[in-house]
Amino acid sequence: MKLASLNNGTPDGQLVVVSRDMRTASAVPTIAATMQAALDRWTQVLPGLQRVYERLNASDCPDAWHFDPTAVAAPLPRAYQFLDGSVYPSHMATVRKARGAIMPAGFETTPLLYQGNSDRFLAPTEPILHAQDEGYGIDFEAEVVAVTGNVPQGTRSASARSAILLLGLLNDTSLRGVIPDEIGRGFGFMQGKPARTMGPVFITPDEAGPLWDGRLLSGRYVCEVRGERIGELDPGIDAMFGYDDLIAHAARTRDLGAGTVLGLGAIANLDRRRGCGCIAELRAYEQIEQGQARTPCLRFGDDVYLELFAPEGTSLFGAIRQRVGRFVSVSG
Repeated sequence: MKLASLNNGTPDGQLVVVSRDMRTASAVPTIAATMQAALDRWTQVLPGLQRVYERLNASDCPDAWHFDPTAVAAPLPRAYQFLDGSVYPSHMATVRKARGAIMPAGFETTPLLYQGNSDRFLAPTEPILHAQDEGYGIDFEAEVVAVTGNVPQGTRSASARSAILLLGLLNDTSLRGVIPDEIGRGFGFMQGKPARTMGPVFITPDEAGPLWDGRLLSGRYVCEVRGERIGELDPGIDAMFGYDDLIAHAARTRDLGAGTVLGLGAIANLDRRRGCGCIAELRAYEQIEQGQARTPCLRFGDDVYLELFAPEGTSLFGAIRQRVGRFVSVSG
């Protein structure tokens, strides 16, 4: 099943069910008004949502309309919690090697995970706006996220798999010129991680078929910057931990509420030929191999395109298509 949130001018949007081919959609106000409302009552609303989905796919939904990815908000425009990890060792090793740093202790046995801002996720075609100059080092990070139901404290990895209700596409925007100072102060990310962007739709794990193994999602993840393809990655391989492991790690000392969004960090594969899932990693390779990082971070006017495809060429979530621009304060 595919779900989206129509941008209706409210902070949470209006929940809609989207057909498998992402051509039509239908609102479901009598089932759940918003995505968060559906997540809060997932067991109760799932059968009704599924019936609407089946009717859309059969072209038997009289209330359906043409689905326009430019008219949607993020599928979950704001979430109670966003947790992001770093589970791809080739990414960690490459960016650290380029700056002369070593891998963190225990990274192979204990997941790296932090809590980030989630009060607003950008829509898939919404611009990335920044008021400061381009020296802040604007970058994208290609990710896939999982969205959970309620997770009790102490949940183990095996049980955590059933808590994964939805999957989605994410651009985890980073400011590379800000992050080092923040990390160096020992208190984590804040200003270096601005608003993130979600793809047009969320899907239930069963919608991915064999691409979903219960822990990770596979596929061909295309990353383009300024019209140039820099990555065709597979998020389902080369990861040290799955979503289940990160959920269990986060739930070690607390409950996780329904609607928790959880990412695995910038996707990276061991096969160098697959390219990169962020500019920082590409620059790190350039530094290591050529002695100088040549590819610039994102500049005002640059475009970013991210999309994940099944082997037959079907898009799982639709595309993130953004342009970087200068933020202008309405207050001056």
